[in-house]
Amino acid sequence: MSCSVAVSNSPVFSPSSSLFCNKTSIISSSPDALNLTLTHLKPSSSPASPSPSSPSSPYRLRLQKPPSVSLLSSFSSSASTASSSSASGSTVGLGAGSVSTILKRKRPARLDIPLATTGVCFGVPTTPCEVRREIEREGDGYSVYCKRGRREAMEDRFSASVQLQGDSKQAFFGVFDGHGGSKAAEFAAQNLERNIIDEIVRIRDKSEVDEAVKEGYLKTDAEFLKEDVSGGTCCVTALIQDGKLVVSNAGDCRAVMSRGGVAEALTSDHRPSREDEKDRIESLGGYVDLCRGVWRIQGCLAVSRGIGDQHLKQWVIAEPETKIISIKPECEFLILASDGLWEKVTNQEAVDIARPSCIGINKPNPLFACKKLVELSVSRGSSDDISVMLVQLGRYI
Repeated sequence: MSCSVAVSNSPVFSPSSSLFCNKTSIISSSPDALNLTLTHLKPSSSPASPSPSSPSSPYRLRLQKPPSVSLLSSFSSSASTASSSSASGSTVGLGAGSVSTILKRKRPARLDIPLATTGVCFGVPTTPCEVRREIEREGDGYSVYCKRGRREAMEDRFSASVQLQGDSKQAFFGVFDGHGGSKAAEFAAQNLERNIIDEIVRIRDKSEVDEAVKEGYLKTDAEFLKEDVSGGTCCVTALIQDGKLVVSNAGDCRAVMSRGGVAEALTSDHRPSREDEKDRIESLGGYVDLCRGVWRIQGCLAVSRGIGDQHLKQWVIAEPETKIISIKPECEFLILASDGLWEKVTNQEAVDIARPSCIGINKPNPLFACKKLVELSVSRGSSDDISVMLVQLGRYI
């Protein structure tokens, strides 16, 4: 490696000063040796044109590693050319000769990063998409609005089918609140209705419809457990048939009906804090513990019934509680919602907010009522997924 330093036009130092010297230090004789040259170039008074390789700056710093011998384009065999290059201080020593052509370093190949695609996953008949922030739907006699909470993916699902078996007076609706992922809620939205209808068709005694619904829940749970997928879901469903409303739930999703403007809860939340649920769990060898202000089974799950939850299946049963009522003229509308609503909004508040958009006006707007309920819960601090479905009962009388 050769290093030359010169400072010109200095009142103290000059190129001839004894404090500076030009020495050549041989670091390595291998072809991979690096050459560092720092040279002050004085303006040339010669009429000859400067070398094309000379820099425009008075200082030149060149640091480069020669390519391997196999990549060199050519070598100079002329001693005079090598001598001339050495005089300019720009020679890179390569052993036998000097390089006449230095290959430029190529730009790295461009990375091809695939764009993420957003998949839409709908259930049968229909469920919301995991990745969307809000879902809204209006159908024949029902409206639903879902809003994702702080989770990365929506875990709530819903299903709605009208004109069951070709009868405009028959329908099925459901809201499913998943936990530990959305797989169980998605599965229930796709299969619970079919399993319930199959059981109803199978029974002969129509008075045993509650047993048919129960078997439909248990069958759906057994099918999901065979999938060997983690997670679970709370469920609330409403089957309308022959002028009757069959409401069932497993977990803390809730059904509330407006009867002449008065809220009537048709389901009871299944939580470990319920005395009968606590006794059932403890009689099966489990325990209920208070964790950070919430009662949980085995210290982890805050609901005592639902579909899925294989690791807690001994205590978290899928058997629903069912209530059957006749649809009367005073039965105005039904609200099916996940606990994201009910933790912040009371039953009567929900009816009072929804009723002006559904009753006594020329153009009811139940979807607007669903949105108002969701926004009210959010404004009160709910960070959970919230799903609200409103069913107009008057059309099924």
